[in-house]
Amino acid sequence: MEERRRDSKGRLLHTGETQQANGRYRFKYYDCLGKDRYLYSWRLDKNDRAPEGKSYTLSLRELEKQVQADMFDHIVPRGGNLTVLELAEKYISTKTGVRPNTYAGYGTVLNLLRKDPFGNMRIDTVRISDAKCWLIKLQKIDGKSYSSIHSIRGVLRPAFQLAVDDDLIRKNPFSFQTMEVIVNDSVRREALTRDEERKFLKFVQEDEHFRRYYEGIYILFKTGMRISEFCGLTISDIDFVKHTINIDHQLQKRGSHGYYVTETKTEAGKRVIPMTPDVEECFRIIIKNRKAPKREPMVDGKTGFLYFDKDGSIMYSLHWEHYFKHIRQKYNGIYRVQMPLVTPHVCRHTYCSNMAKSGMNPKTLQYLMGHSDISVTLNTYTHVKFDDAVDEIRRLNAM
Repeated sequence: MEERRRDSKGRLLHTGETQQANGRYRFKYYDCLGKDRYLYSWRLDKNDRAPEGKSYTLSLRELEKQVQADMFDHIVPRGGNLTVLELAEKYISTKTGVRPNTYAGYGTVLNLLRKDPFGNMRIDTVRISDAKCWLIKLQKIDGKSYSSIHSIRGVLRPAFQLAVDDDLIRKNPFSFQTMEVIVNDSVRREALTRDEERKFLKFVQEDEHFRRYYEGIYILFKTGMRISEFCGLTISDIDFVKHTINIDHQLQKRGSHGYYVTETKTEAGKRVIPMTPDVEECFRIIIKNRKAPKREPMVDGKTGFLYFDKDGSIMYSLHWEHYFKHIRQKYNGIYRVQMPLVTPHVCRHTYCSNMAKSGMNPKTLQYLMGHSDISVTLNTYTHVKFDDAVDEIRRLNAM
């Protein structure tokens, strides 16, 4: 009978196992494609100690069990040799019918992976700890913001899930929540107080240069519309008979793509909201004073937009962001008590907070804001402070 092979400690070696001259163990096997594959370890059994100066890794037989389990579950060897970048590209290729700005976001992620060594890692070698350490590195070393990292993970998590579903890997290394790993350093957009809102609007109304934007800014404060929804409004969306505003699309602009019209951010964003008399009067003034070019521009079948810049181009969100910035800078250059951050989104947040403080039914407010999830609306109620609580108690006691 042929004597079975043993290692230097006299232990029997299984089929495919050998001990090399330097003491390291090797296991030879054939993958599902019939190709020779090898596993290596300085330890044969999990109870063995690693030789002095050698890194402590899984033992050979632990590695063998992993391979056997993968072969039993038909997991593709070596993750199909896909890198993280290649997997992301494959995932993005499956996304059809997405909006242009979403594609722009995909491009940003791919450009990052092309430059970062993480993008060259083979997907089956990426562990959860690798994914977490990479996100931490993006924030602490590369200086990426929380929102940017959250968006990057928003691509890689479903990409790796695609690899799991395709039997390329066993577990998704991005299955954790972003907030579990990195610090949310996003600047919180606080709503203005009623006094701050009043002072801001009064300043705009009385300023010789910025007064031309007063009606638009007033509408943003008093309706809570998203700025892209407001920019997308056309004359036909304003119903002066029913006193309503129809919101079923938004205007965007991106680089070489130019202007384009898309659906609202969410399905709940499609809504018809009532106009108060003051808001209606603002719309009348805007329409009366609008300076449209002789040839009205048409964007994806929409025409009759409300605002145009000095070159006759349709004003979109970036225009308004700049106006708000310059108005605040001018205000703070005049007054000792500084005006906090004011943006079109702060107007929306301020409206939501004001309605919440006035006691509006949360479901009604959810509809007016176009929120798809009531939790987004309810989060506004967490901004209520002590003075608001005092006012609410007094109001209830007076009933």
